[in-house]
Amino acid sequence: MAYALTYIYAATSKPIEPSNIIILADNDYYSTSGESLVAGERFHNFGVPVTEAHKTGLGSSAALVTSFTAAVLSYYLSKEEFNLDEESSRRRLHNLAQASHCAAQGKVGSGFDVASAVYGSCLYRRFSPDVFSANIDLDSKGFASQLKDTVNEAGSAQPWDTEVVKDAVKVPKGLRFVMCDVDCGSQTPGMVKKVLSWRAKEVDIAEKAWDDLQAANEDFVQELKKVAESGETNYSGLRQRIQHVRKHIRNMGTASDVPIEPPAQTRLLDACTELAGVVGGVVPGAGGYDAVALLIEDKPEVFDSLRKLLAGWKFEGSGDAGAGGHVNILGVREEMMGVRTEKADDYVDYLP
Repeated sequence: MAYALTYIYAATSKPIEPSNIIILADNDYYSTSGESLVAGERFHNFGVPVTEAHKTGLGSSAALVTSFTAAVLSYYLSKEEFNLDEESSRRRLHNLAQASHCAAQGKVGSGFDVASAVYGSCLYRRFSPDVFSANIDLDSKGFASQLKDTVNEAGSAQPWDTEVVKDAVKVPKGLRFVMCDVDCGSQTPGMVKKVLSWRAKEVDIAEKAWDDLQAANEDFVQELKKVAESGETNYSGLRQRIQHVRKHIRNMGTASDVPIEPPAQTRLLDACTELAGVVGGVVPGAGGYDAVALLIEDKPEVFDSLRKLLAGWKFEGSGDAGAGGHVNILGVREEMMGVRTEKADDYVDYLP
């Protein structure tokens, strides 16, 4: 909030009038096992502060930061100053949301979750760390003007070298993504910091691991686009490439001693992949015990077999932090669109 309001004041030099803000988060951002959800209830009140909420690891913090930032910019700035239909405004939203989220998470993470919240599904390359200099800090002198210049890419600010390519990613017709909540949870910032610490100490080994994983990811994206454009229904190439990605993720986890794809998740993903119609799956984001993402054929029988498998699934195995966790299929699926303006009237029922 401090970053968004500071930017608005720096951009307009006008007093910010007080307002009441209510943040609604979709149920699929939080583990709901044991909760009595009402049918059709989109925003359940779990009765705990957000710091104690059990998140599913689907980028909820990035999505909330991005939507909040977009909302206050749209409210306090005129249509001429900020318009989500214009690319320049979306770019500023991306930059400001990245700055806010990066500060909240201790300047770790790829920023892909923010980029996808703004632009939707895309091929993304992270901005250089120099974009956020030591001076871009709430307590630093001249913070407001430095933040404005950084977000607007003006003055002497380090230019943003983020790459966001929308048409590089396509989901083939006949396939869909399924997201599953693994009712255990991981601390993303702590995991990322440990991986980065390993990378700083084991430079040569880490760089090779990074390059191998990057190549595997790019190979998967190219195959996904090829299948989408050709209309073919043989997904063996996609299966193979997902397995390559997982292999390099496990290698990185072993080398860094971080459970990016823990053994419990390996068993779960392997079991899912053995089902007819399941192309493959990975642990998304920073990995750990939060969730799994599966690419499956969009057929009722495939979804039903997956649902039956997961209905009785529990983590097993000594040494797994996630032992005993349950797996729930979530209602969300792939989405090519990013941030968008919605009608306020659709949410009046959630006002106090």
